[in-house]
Amino acid sequence: MPRRNPNYNQRKSIVTTTIQNLDPRIVESLVRAAVERALGSSGTNIAPAASIHKPNLVVSISARHIHLTDEHVEKLFGPGKKLTPEKGLYQDGFYAAAETVMIVGPRRRMLPNVRVLGPTRKASQVELAYTDAISLGIDAPVRHSGDIAGTPGCVLVGPAGAVELTQGVIRAARHVHMGPRDTAFYGVKNGDFMSLSVRSHQCSVLFEDLLVREDTHAKLEVHIDTDEGNACDLDRALAIELKKQQPCKCNDH
Repeated sequence: MPRRNPNYNQRKSIVTTTIQNLDPRIVESLVRAAVERALGSSGTNIAPAASIHKPNLVVSISARHIHLTDEHVEKLFGPGKKLTPEKGLYQDGFYAAAETVMIVGPRRRMLPNVRVLGPTRKASQVELAYTDAISLGIDAPVRHSGDIAGTPGCVLVGPAGAVELTQGVIRAARHVHMGPRDTAFYGVKNGDFMSLSVRSHQCSVLFEDLLVREDTHAKLEVHIDTDEGNACDLDRALAIELKKQQPCKCNDH
């Protein structure tokens, strides 16, 4: 009976650990290559490893801005006025307009020259960071875009007039835009939540509860606000990782 090498279990443990730590895409590539060698390259329908989707992750800081209705554009900038696209945003079809407005909060606290983003929407909405809301004296809740029921209002002042919003001031909740290939890659779907790890020198941050917003034409892009971007020193980040958020273990008890 052959004798087992006393170092066998140790080597087996090392090999297992190495395989477990491999990038899933590398494992898939190795499996594909092995199958092709076994079956032969002719007559197989196995896609080459180069065809595997590799997401291009972009993390953007969304500074304070305003979305307006067509009616409010005319009240603020004049009859018949349309927004003037000045700079395209990362998501196709969206842009920063040339137009800006002043936001006036309680006790006449103001933020001048706040950028309007287009295209226009069905409801006007003001998106601020926490420090912006404090400076205006507005207790703005964290909400996802479009969820403005029961939120505070403000006054918008433009060159041709003013608009008083009875609601619509929010702190935009962090989220990630994704197309179908990206949701398949990360194993998520519209409405799921993800986490974003940003490793920076002495100020690394783990952002959780990023809402997945899937759209056929969307590019992979995370949106965080200026306070969040400053907190993790995003501009000088050493590493960034986006992954599916795991359920809290506290719910198991």
